[in-house]
Amino acid sequence: MANNKSSKKRIEIAERNRLRNRTYKSALRTLMKRCFTACSAYAQEPGADAKAAVQTTMAAAFSKIDKAVKVGVLHRNTGANQKSRLSGAVKKVLEPAAAEA
Repeated sequence: MANNKSSKKRIEIAERNRLRNRTYKSALRTLMKRCFTACSAYAQEPGADAKAAVQTTMAAAFSKIDKAVKVGVLHRNTGANQKSRLSGAVKKVLEPAAAEA
C-alpha cells in the first residue's frame, strides 16, 4: 500500500488511465469487428448499401484508431498496423467487384 501522498496520487492516476485505455481499446475492437463483419456481408451479397456500410465502418474504425494513437492509448506503429489490416480486408473485398464492373 502507498505510504506517501505522491505514491497515492500515482495509483489514482494509473487507475484513471487504465479505465480510459480499456474503454478506447474495447471500442476499437468493436469497430474493427464491425468492419470485418461488414466486409464478409458484402462478400456474400454485394450491393450499394453493403458497400456503403463497409466504407462507413472503416471510416469509424480509422477515426477511433487515430484518436487512440493521439491520446497515447496505442503506439503509432500498432495503430498503423491495425489500419493496414482493415484497409487490406476492405480492398480484398471491394477490388474484385471493381474488376468485374
